[in-house]
Amino acid sequence: MTTVDLIAELAKKSGLVWISYAQESRPVWHEWVGDAVCVVSGGAEQPLPGIADHQLVTLSLRSKSNRALVAQAEARVEVVTPDSEHWDPITSALKSGRLNLADGDHAIDRWARESLVVRLIPTGEVTLPDQIASALGHTSPRLVL
Repeated sequence: MTTVDLIAELAKKSGLVWISYAQESRPVWHEWVGDAVCVVSGGAEQPLPGIADHQLVTLSLRSKSNRALVAQAEARVEVVTPDSEHWDPITSALKSGRLNLADGDHAIDRWARESLVVRLIPTGEVTLPDQIASALGHTSPRLVL
């Protein structure tokens, strides 16, 4: 199994990933699409202030059952715009996976106007549990609201 396969498997099994950048960590809902963790932020969606200003972030992937940290992975940030070839498959997957979507049929148009859609593409740099500080393995990253 490659490191990208491992990240894909972990991301698909979890409803949340933690994204760390600028010395802050935030839990986000996401969808695995193609080769990346994909998220929508801003507007009425989850906040990820300044994420587009970063080239790399760290993804923390936790067990759905016990929240133990399973792996951390470096990912490259790529903003997806409505004219991108990735826009339709990513926004369709995000819309399908979004719980409690108030404006169902209009969400993708709203995201195009007021939100940011981002692909977080694993670079292949992965840290496994035996390489992660024990305190991180058993606690959630500090939540920033």
